[in-house]
Amino acid sequence: MLYGADYNPDQWPEDIWPEDVALMREAGVTTVSLGIFSWSRLQPSPDTWDFAWLDRIIDLLHAGGIGVNLATATASAPPWMTTAHPDILAADESGSPYWHGSRQHHSPASPTWRRLAAELVRRLAERYGDHPGVVMWHVDNELGCHLNEDFSDAARDAFRVWLEKRYGSVDALNDAWGTAFWSQRYGSLDEVFPPRNAPFIRNPSQVLDYKRFMSDTWLDVFLDQKRIIRAAGAPQPVSTNMMGAFPPADYASWAPHIDVITDDCYPDPLDPQRRFTTAFQRDLVRSLKRGQPWILMEQATDAVNWRPSNPSKMPGQLAAETAQSIGRGADGIMFFQWRQSRAGAEKFHSAMVPQAGTRTRTWQEAVALGERLAELPELPSPGDDAPVALVFDWENWWAVEGEGHPTRLDYLQLVRDWHAALVCRGIMVDLVPPERVDSRYRLAIAPFLYLLRDAGAAALTSFVEGGGVLAAGPFTDIVDENDRFRDGGFLTQLGPALGVAFEDFRPLVPPARDVVAERAGEEGSAGAGSDQVAAPIGGVGASAAFDGRLRGSGTFVAEAVWADDAEEVATFASGPSEGRPAVTRRAHGSGSAWYLATMPDAEAIDGVLEALLDDAGVAGELDDVPAGVEVARRGELLTVINHGTEPVEVTAPGTLLGTGEAFGTRALAPQEFAFLRAPR
Repeated sequence: MLYGADYNPDQWPEDIWPEDVALMREAGVTTVSLGIFSWSRLQPSPDTWDFAWLDRIIDLLHAGGIGVNLATATASAPPWMTTAHPDILAADESGSPYWHGSRQHHSPASPTWRRLAAELVRRLAERYGDHPGVVMWHVDNELGCHLNEDFSDAARDAFRVWLEKRYGSVDALNDAWGTAFWSQRYGSLDEVFPPRNAPFIRNPSQVLDYKRFMSDTWLDVFLDQKRIIRAAGAPQPVSTNMMGAFPPADYASWAPHIDVITDDCYPDPLDPQRRFTTAFQRDLVRSLKRGQPWILMEQATDAVNWRPSNPSKMPGQLAAETAQSIGRGADGIMFFQWRQSRAGAEKFHSAMVPQAGTRTRTWQEAVALGERLAELPELPSPGDDAPVALVFDWENWWAVEGEGHPTRLDYLQLVRDWHAALVCRGIMVDLVPPERVDSRYRLAIAPFLYLLRDAGAAALTSFVEGGGVLAAGPFTDIVDENDRFRDGGFLTQLGPALGVAFEDFRPLVPPARDVVAERAGEEGSAGAGSDQVAAPIGGVGASAAFDGRLRGSGTFVAEAVWADDAEEVATFASGPSEGRPAVTRRAHGSGSAWYLATMPDAEAIDGVLEALLDDAGVAGELDDVPAGVEVARRGELLTVINHGTEPVEVTAPGTLLGTGEAFGTRALAPQEFAFLRAPR
């Protein structure tokens, strides 16, 4: 189990370094991430390089038994570079440049920046590639985090090259983008610009492609640097830290190129649903490389500094959040950062060593956590622990939240609603694109799969034919990969398996973003938003009731569909589609395909999910999961956590890891957790 933090020794005098190493040993630190924002120290001017200080600290850490995750240091260009080469600056939607003085102000598409970054990475890789203290490489940092999209001239030129590779000709691009609409037809790719500021809705296909382009550009930065590291002969794993469900980066397409998945996670202590938010993120990153452990590269020991209010974590919460990561596949627990900064934008951000020193609760909890992690035996790799696949797809996310649609959707939150309902039942979930739904799952849920590629539709259909249970939500199978309608209407790909034909969307007034209610009546579980329910307009309310074998209310849409070859499990009892099918089921091949013509609300989602789980023969890890308790399986490791504020009694199979004592039925205190050895 890796344990450690980002370490920034260049922010401190060298006489503190030996003290740092001694304290790291006391805390059980095994690994530090080094040099992430050190470009200006390593290259203080165009022709000056200074690696001597880095030599000394790597040697000092290695002598102390602490491995180094060495960063390529390209996360922020130094001021001399932007002064000498203003062409490296990124730009906003109006074309105005961003300036140095913060971070990530460079354009990832700038040839000048790429050339200068490559020279830095080459020197680092050649110098430290065979150093025994370097155990891993950390490319850049949180690629795209603060610069989600770049609209500079460098990005413009790179976008045109990207389009040439994707479409081959301007005629193919015109067809894909539907540029006959609004007189947008292009005569050559030189006329194409990024989707900069415009008076009204921009071409949705262009916007979608630009999001693809930016995600690919950040990935290309990683691949460039990885190639340089390998060319220097460095054998260590190469990674870059992700940020969970980060909208601008399609991590599913990145994952095959990254040796070890690493992730940064900063739950908000004020969010009453944070355990669901973090469980979702940890399941997502685990699913990126199914069957392989991942590393929590950054989390906060206590408060952060970037929210309007930044409260401390409650006692024990740091350890409970760590246990959640381990239970859901992590083999490394790291923090930002080791020693709290004395200056700069993040000086109020907590660290393992706070400004107040080692008398603090933060330090004591960090040391205690290190001791507990050191006692863990080798843990099983996350295997095929999840019987349920929840379809989550970045390209669909980008497209479904586009402008000019029947209703506005928060795609991420709607997927989280389903995930939270499964977590409440103690059921493990993988979050995968439709193409990765296969026979290792028994149930697949695809909420709002608006953009559905041909291969994804084929995989979902094959899954059902092979014996799986598929539940497709509303606003699904509407457009192709270019955000264009297909010939023949909607549900053209999944319709035969579903036995349903589509007539109309019939949107409802958007509901308040309350939360998915806990089973057994605990406080909500997943949502957090501010949309208020408007008064019904023209008889269209915020929800539409449905009844039959299933009863409840639906939100967002009450689609009008025909159940041509499917059983009507429930019909709409009110709303614009009254009397029409609300939930259908069709036996197809060896499996079954369900269609939900609406999104079940907070009360209805549990009943719908129970019917789906019964159909798929899926049960939770425990016979009963008390409110506030989380259970996760990782091979034979069962993790049980009480996230609540009151003690709770839990009955679980297996024996306590370490002592071999049967768990049986026992009370867990608030934020208490247990690791159990529990064969399936």
